[in-house]
Amino acid sequence: MKKTLLLLLLIFNLQLVFSQTFEVLKIKDSGEDAKRINLVILGDGYQESELSQFETDATNFMNDLFAEEPFASYENYFNVHIIKVISTESGASHPGTANDESSYTVPAQTIDNYFDTTYDSYNIHRLLYTSNQASISTVLATNFPTYDQALILVNSPYYGGSGGQFPIASTGEDAGEIAIHELGHSFVDLKDEYYPGDVLAAEAINMTQETDPSLVRWKNWIGINNVGIYPYATSGNASTWNRPHQSCKMRYLGYPFCSVCKEGIIEKIHDLVSPLDSYTPTETTISEASFPLDFEINTVETLPTNTLQSTWTLNNVNFATNVNTVNIEESDLNSGTNNLTVIVHDATNLLNIDGHESIHLATVSWSIDNTLGIQDITANELNLSMYPNPTNNVVHFKLENTLANSIVVEIVSMDGKQVKTVTLNNNQDTQVDISTLSQGIYITNFYENQVLIASKKLVKN
Repeated sequence: MKKTLLLLLLIFNLQLVFSQTFEVLKIKDSGEDAKRINLVILGDGYQESELSQFETDATNFMNDLFAEEPFASYENYFNVHIIKVISTESGASHPGTANDESSYTVPAQTIDNYFDTTYDSYNIHRLLYTSNQASISTVLATNFPTYDQALILVNSPYYGGSGGQFPIASTGEDAGEIAIHELGHSFVDLKDEYYPGDVLAAEAINMTQETDPSLVRWKNWIGINNVGIYPYATSGNASTWNRPHQSCKMRYLGYPFCSVCKEGIIEKIHDLVSPLDSYTPTETTISEASFPLDFEINTVETLPTNTLQSTWTLNNVNFATNVNTVNIEESDLNSGTNNLTVIVHDATNLLNIDGHESIHLATVSWSIDNTLGIQDITANELNLSMYPNPTNNVVHFKLENTLANSIVVEIVSMDGKQVKTVTLNNNQDTQVDISTLSQGIYITNFYENQVLIASKKLVKN
């Protein structure tokens, strides 16, 4: 479900601001740009004679990124492009004015690079940054306006980087680790798991002031893979904030992302890209039906083992599971109109499925007349959220889907009795009062056009 607002704003800015055109090269091609997350890497501090080195540096970062989970598992969801921005001089400026200069042995210098990246930003030596964010936006708008995430690699051998809208990293010590850490900030809005200071402390995927294990944002992971509720410090404001892990990449370079951060990254990937790449047939065929009728889907598989699952139903009855092709015989159909639906979802164990708040689904439905053939085809992408869970009195449902369809939710007790029914409308928060229900576990069933597309456990405290 890609967002177009940023693109429109960039195109508008393009009409107002002149920007230079640079060579754009695709260094990773996983599929159509419109169906992938487009990561765009720009260079700063590379002279024209150093552009081959920039391509090498960008490729090295890309290889580091896709060796790191969960990016390794979802490599097929990304395309990577580079923009060969040419600077007048090599490197990045270093005024030598930061408060912590005594900890570093880096020569002071002023460099005329394209984006004005410099060390010592905000009086921190290793904070390699540029306040000239507009120039980055303009280069992107001119050269690759349909980007999803951009990153700046700076041609400098000294340790440094920053987050923000556009992550920035040097190509020196720990270059790949820095860039991946900073990408966590910019792509997913992950917070540092070392204390980032009072100004940057905020509620986020991996940062909270909540201490109740039943309410904390990552409650589903507590006790799994060393996830807990760990204060940032023992005193001061930092002690009022908590992180989920003691050794996540968002705290220390050289460590993997913790389970909570991995889940957040996967959620972002699911927000941007459908796991369903294509399907056939795509056109109606109102004519005399010729059997068997063949139906096929192509999915964006995860690696190394594909965790995508597909469920095919014919007239609301399970027809096939975890196959990409089905064949419908005339004997399979009822007289009149029939409905064949395939539902694709990701069953990775990197998401805590039982207690996970969101469900991402892709569906395709074909209406089939047993004599005339395919009458109608609809494809949809859905994001269903149910929270909080467990809950005492009220459960919230939120629906986002590309077709703006309504979804029917049925809450069913464990003995099979339907206790609540509610209709969800697109982009609305729907509250359901369950205060009168008995404590225990219930099943919530989600229906699109009378087809069961998902089920989740609901715990009533």
